[in-house]
Amino acid sequence: MAKKVILLEGQRAGDVWVFIEQERGEVHPVSWELLGVGRVVADKLQVKLVAVVLGYQIDHIPPEALAYGADQVHVVDDPVLKDYRVYPYRKKISALCKKYNPNIFFVGATTLGRSLAGAVATELETGLTADSTQIDVDVEMRQLLASRPTFAGNLMATIVCPNPKHTPQMATVRPRVFPIPPRRPREITSDNVIHHSLGISEEDVPSRVIDFISSGSENHFDLSYAEIIVSGGRGLGNKAGFQLLQEFAQEIGGVVGASRAVVDAGWISHDHQVGQTGKTVRPKIYFACGISGAIQHLVGMKDSDVVVAINTDPNAPIFQMADYGIVGDLYRVIPALIEEVRRRKNPRTFPPSAP
Repeated sequence: MAKKVILLEGQRAGDVWVFIEQERGEVHPVSWELLGVGRVVADKLQVKLVAVVLGYQIDHIPPEALAYGADQVHVVDDPVLKDYRVYPYRKKISALCKKYNPNIFFVGATTLGRSLAGAVATELETGLTADSTQIDVDVEMRQLLASRPTFAGNLMATIVCPNPKHTPQMATVRPRVFPIPPRRPREITSDNVIHHSLGISEEDVPSRVIDFISSGSENHFDLSYAEIIVSGGRGLGNKAGFQLLQEFAQEIGGVVGASRAVVDAGWISHDHQVGQTGKTVRPKIYFACGISGAIQHLVGMKDSDVVVAINTDPNAPIFQMADYGIVGDLYRVIPALIEEVRRRKNPRTFPPSAP
């Protein structure tokens, strides 16, 4: 239960809000991650943590939001919201913000979240920090301190919205930066789940959804939430080296990542980049192949459960973070690993190695 707080003149009031992103009833994991960091911020400010969820046929989502830490959930369930469109989402969330006056509002830095956050911040004429990777709060001034990489990842900038007349203070937060908090189911009451009508008809919305094309294909991958990642760096020597990493990744059920240097060189697309200016990841196993270990890269994968580094340079910084290090030529090490994986999958096909 939030404590009553006495505010001085010029200080901000209001709770901490988190947008629960869902598409077709499936919640994006970044929403639960934001409830975790939102809980920390709300406790520091001694206010409520409030989740906001919009959609259609979403009765299963408010109990989950409560279980992941929300004190209260605002729900708008309407057929108009079945598919995400900027106009109805922007209008309703902005109206809720004007009614309840939250102090801080977190949104995931996803494709949908970036679209929505910018639209809401514009309508409310408030500040928005995009793609934040660190979150803190000045308790005395009740001011959000949202930090993000700048100058191509060489500096971290902490951005504030100093004028208390402009609220809520908004930030989109990169997925996988914060862990998902423990799930603790709670009872739903009329006080902790509040339903609102949309007040917008289909005729009011200027856009229409004609068809829904799923991104689920053989080439689709979600690097941020992959459990096994095989990343390559300049030590590969050329872009053809990623064919070997792809072969290894397929054998162990992983996806391919990359350092910024090889993305900049055009060896692989930016979708694969891990690091301060790429994706933040938390896999169970992270293979760093031919990656020296620049700080910008380490920031993006430092929370991996197990790090395996393969590099010819025994003094490469990556070995300082690695749980297991192999000093050697990746073009000899990885084929040997592939052969061993295949042997274990099909022991009859591969005879035992000679002693």
